[in-house]
Amino acid sequence: MLLLCHQVRFTSAAWSRVLQNPKDSFASLRSPIESLGGRIKSVFFSLGSYDVLAITEFPEDFPLSSLDIAVSAGGEVASIQTTRLLAASQAADAARSAGHNSSPPPPRHRSFFASAT
Repeated sequence: MLLLCHQVRFTSAAWSRVLQNPKDSFASLRSPIESLGGRIKSVFFSLGSYDVLAITEFPEDFPLSSLDIAVSAGGEVASIQTTRLLAASQAADAARSAGHNSSPPPPRHRSFFASAT
């Protein structure tokens, strides 16, 4: 499965809807995600540059651009930044396939000299 992290900034209209009906504050994300075959694993309001942080799961062959377009088309998302997440084993595999050695470098020998003066 493909894990994704979405950083989302809502429009003013979306905030008005959230304040009026806080029961499903994330409907503007949930609908397009589920309609494209994904599911929300975790979702949080956040402080800072973005309003929401969502972790979603999609089939491995899912085209990432489809989600950003579908979420933005609803009119309640001002911007979305999507990042693919990798498990530690996936990151190690990616590093190996890129030609990076996954083993740590050998320790450097340090000589310590004491002065008698």
